[in-house]
Amino acid sequence: MTRTSKVTFDSEGLTLTGNLFLPDGPDGPDGPDDTGPLPGIVVAGTWTSVKELMADRYAERLAAHGYAALSFDFTGFGESEGEPRDVEDPALKVRDIHHAVTFLADHPAVDGDRLGALGICAAAMYMSDNAAQDPRVRSLALVAPWLHDAAVCEDAYGGAEAVAERIKTGREARSRYDDTGEVEYVPVVSPTDPRAAMPYDIDFYLNPARGGIPAWPNRFAVMSWADWLTYDAIALAPRIHQPTLLVHSEDAAVPEGARRFHAGLAGPKDILWTQGTQFDFYDTEPHVTTAVDTVAAHFARTL
Repeated sequence: MTRTSKVTFDSEGLTLTGNLFLPDGPDGPDGPDDTGPLPGIVVAGTWTSVKELMADRYAERLAAHGYAALSFDFTGFGESEGEPRDVEDPALKVRDIHHAVTFLADHPAVDGDRLGALGICAAAMYMSDNAAQDPRVRSLALVAPWLHDAAVCEDAYGGAEAVAERIKTGREARSRYDDTGEVEYVPVVSPTDPRAAMPYDIDFYLNPARGGIPAWPNRFAVMSWADWLTYDAIALAPRIHQPTLLVHSEDAAVPEGARRFHAGLAGPKDILWTQGTQFDFYDTEPHVTTAVDTVAAHFARTL
């Protein structure tokens, strides 16, 4: 059993909103076994996501293993403050993670010397970026990690010309926003709109029983393309000295990025290759349980 409380914290003058999950009762069998302050884990999910899509699920499950786990909405997303809305800005998200770590470190239920980070899909890049520069994060776990650089983006988005065109489109949209304050949006996911960030029929995002929830508006700020596609997460690996775990599948997104990132890590590292598609790791059993149990055991060893 777990207890949940709505929390807020500051990120450069903006109020971010999150959910703090705490264990209610004895710690799990492979989690912390002391009765003092708990190790704390910051949890975040896919690009464009709100905390309710998958971060809450993982945070609650980690709390059942005996951790204090924080999920939250990034600046401009969900219940958090910030304008413009729904812009995928890697640097801004890394900044928010840094402040989420600060919130956990200062919380009376948390042992500030035992802090970890869990990134699911795109948040793997942002958690890794923060860990590379934030020694307070003692351990890192990445589930179904989307980890890209220019080469991975070219493979994922149809080649160098297609990537260059998206970057150009993103920069034009940013310029229009700077001039007029107007944000150009397209769907994140659509099987009928070719402008969508993911122009596919993806059940997780479109099914209201899964991720197609009212809290998630299914919109992508076109200006996001430039920062997203020029972000290099693979280059972060040699700067990460914390113990790092990856849980991934050959049938999930960009496994080559995960392999290259794992190979470049400077500290202790482990990788579990298991089964499942990318979206299975968001809400489907046994994939979520496999990931959570592996991550909880990793944090028990390293925090």
